[in-house]
Amino acid sequence: MSIAQPSERRHAIYYSPSPRHPLATAAVHWLGRDPFGSIYATDAAQPEGETVLTSEPRRYGFHATLKAPFRLREDTSVEELEHALGSFAASRPPCPIGSLKIDLIGGFFALVPVYPIPTLRGFAAQIVEEFDRFRAPMDAGELERRMSRQLDEVEMTNLVTWGYPYVLDRFRFHMTLTDRVPEDGRAATRARLKERFEPFLSEDYHIDTLSLFVQEHRGADFAVRSQFALKTGAALMSVV
Repeated sequence: MSIAQPSERRHAIYYSPSPRHPLATAAVHWLGRDPFGSIYATDAAQPEGETVLTSEPRRYGFHATLKAPFRLREDTSVEELEHALGSFAASRPPCPIGSLKIDLIGGFFALVPVYPIPTLRGFAAQIVEEFDRFRAPMDAGELERRMSRQLDEVEMTNLVTWGYPYVLDRFRFHMTLTDRVPEDGRAATRARLKERFEPFLSEDYHIDTLSLFVQEHRGADFAVRSQFALKTGAALMSVV
């Protein structure tokens, strides 16, 4: 078995509901994969969503991006990153999300807040800025992959400055459920998603935890390494 070089490993800071929450359970069964892995085993061996529609969100795990995947700087460590994440969580109260709805974003389906929550954007911006000191500069390959998308001037500036185009004013909280769906399949896919997720969407959600995800090498699945509670900074679990 080959061992990934440290430079290949990426980390990300995501919001992910408690793995025992009904919404998380529904997402695990839809995607066919639990990023919390062996700690919270499920019987979701096969995804309820068609494989062709869920390959990307299944690889990343059910989440909302707060700090997009990045390689660590050579002069820091994942232990330092975890310590900083726990300290950050201890200093912030839970951030409101509100109830959720199924929406189409750029051709893929996701769960998004029903009503705009200005504090969400500010909270995400704090994380982007606070933890950028841990991010290694993008290499040529990473920059080329990101620039292959159609980005406007603001998004290009964000990419160069923060390593990801959809931050700060371009941030939109969402929890991805599908790959891009062809137009002729969207009505049927929306109906299936509504049947699966609608019972759980009316809850008043909050970002009450921050999860550190890890990807051992490009193309590998992302998994939860650790999770911290906001306001207390308590380490709720260490999975990897």
